[in-house]
Formats: sequence, structure tokens, C-alpha cells
Amino acid sequence: MTNVLILGANGQIARLAEQQLLDDTDNKLTLFLRNKDRLSVHNESRETLFEGDATSEADLEKAMQGQDIVYANLGNRSIEQQAKAVVAAMDKAGLKRLIWISTLGIYDEVPGNFGKWNHQMLDGGYLETYGAAAKVIEGSDLDYTIIRPAWLSNKDIVSYEFTHKGEDFKGTEVSRKSIADVVVKLIQKPDQEVRESIGVNQPNTDGDKPSFY
Repeated sequence: MTNVLILGANGQIARLAEQQLLDDTDNKLTLFLRNKDRLSVHNESRETLFEGDATSEADLEKAMQGQDIVYANLGNRSIEQQAKAVVAAMDKAGLKRLIWISTLGIYDEVPGNFGKWNHQMLDGGYLETYGAAAKVIEGSDLDYTIIRPAWLSNKDIVSYEFTHKGEDFKGTEVSRKSIADVVVKLIQKPDQEVRESIGVNQPNTDGDKPSFY
């Protein structure tokens, strides 16, 4: 049994991962979010709600007590501050394994017309802040995996492939269900993709932009 802390537990991917972890593992989950009234537990014997601020090192360190793995499903313009708080709190709590959701394009790794379109859509604060947060994670001594999803869909499909930092990104889209599956697989096999930044896309979705745009 593994104790997993899910930061940003009310996010769509986090909720999918939560359900899959309940279905496929015997792990115990701590669901961390700013307002715990927004979320209900599915299994009271295996889940605990924790209300806290992901920019607060103190809140994070308290939530991290007794945990084995931290899965961060955070976002917004405070993402760099959140990354700094998570790294500091994990260091203080003696935790090493971190799974961190980021976004495609933070290394300017998306080629061709899709890369140009991605910049047009995400420049002006989003790519810059997520890139800065990734630098914080990569500059730490944690056993991190950074996940860089393609553009997200709600398709009921689990189909994905990886690229790694330094490689051109593939595809244009991926389902949230697929990203949740990646997270769960990494929790089940925490020695995989350690200190790696992985791009995740659905195969055969190359194009100038995602199919839903």
C-alpha cells in the first residue's frame, strides 16, 4: 500500500486519477485542495480531505506527513510559486517522489505549424509561468517526473505515447483519461521515468492544431 498526496485534487485529471487509483490499487489518498467543500470522498476508509493553499509551504508540509508520493495537479499564474513551495515542503518532509503536471511547449519543443499555433494560444503568461515552474522542479534534488500533455480532450479513450525532453513533441491532442492513466502507472511503478520530463500525446494526431479547434 502506498500513501499518495494529490495536490489540486478537484482538477479534472486528478479526479479521474483518483477513481482509477481507488479501482486499481489499495493505495490511500489524501486529497488536497483550497476548499474541501467542493469535493466529496468516494471511499472514507481510503481517502482523506485536506484543505490548504498550495502556495503555503506550511500547509503542504503538514499534508505531506506520512505520504510516499506527491502528485501535483496544480495550475494558474501562481504555478511557479506553487512549485517552489512544493519542493521546499517535500525537502522538509523528507519526501522524494513527485509527479508534476505541466504543459507542452515549455521547451519550445513543438515543431511546425502546430508549434506556431501553440505559441499563439499560450504565450503571454501561460507557457512562461509553466516553464519557470518546471525549472524549479528540475533544479531540485527530487525524484520528479514532469508530464507535458498535448491539448486535452474529454474523449473516453486511453491511448498515448511519450516523447522526452530534447525530442520534438508528437501529435496535437490527448485525452484527460490518458493523462490520468499515465499518473496512475507512475504511482504503481514509481521507479519509472525518474528525473524525466515526458511529452504525452495520442498517436496519429499530427496536424496544425487539435481536431477540436
